[in-house]
Amino acid sequence: MTVPSSKPLRKGEQTRVSILDAALDLASRDGLEGLTIGLLADRMGMSKSGVFAHFGSREDLQIEVLKLYHQQFEQEVFYPGIREPRGLPRLQGLFARWVARVSREIASGCIYISGAVEYDDRPGPIREQLVVMVRLWQQALRRAAGQAIEEGHLSPQTDADQLVFEMYGLVLALHHDARFIRSPRAVARAESGFARLIDAARSRQ
Repeated sequence: MTVPSSKPLRKGEQTRVSILDAALDLASRDGLEGLTIGLLADRMGMSKSGVFAHFGSREDLQIEVLKLYHQQFEQEVFYPGIREPRGLPRLQGLFARWVARVSREIASGCIYISGAVEYDDRPGPIREQLVVMVRLWQQALRRAAGQAIEEGHLSPQTDADQLVFEMYGLVLALHHDARFIRSPRAVARAESGFARLIDAARSRQ
């Protein structure tokens, strides 16, 4: 999926978009480290030099793939979520859309999660880009949690940072159980866990 443009793309731009779409598909399946110029050239029916003409290096390509993934995540999860009413409905909407996206990525994989495994101890531009994107998402969740507290939907004693930490843990567990041990109940358990978190935050009022 790419963000629609108001004017037609030139041929070179169309080729670049097609390369990025193919690269994202490969990276989702094989990880960012599994993304090679040769593999991508074969997928596109192009020469390696033809692919390199659109990206300065493999690292540049990987970063552009990350940006495309982030853009799609925003369009599918963040922007629809923040259109929900301020407070708990917004937080619930963000989490529901996040779970829905991860559940659709079970066959391929979430680049945020797989990238964190690949680059957790590898400093460099790719890790930095990943960290920025994940932190932006966590900040959005903390902001929504804070608004839920401000609106009185959650107890004033609720720790927004802890709530987001546990939400993140639920999604990591969902990804692990669904992909690794093939649990058919992974999505339901993540949803149940989130409901318990919210009930606990409300019960302290």
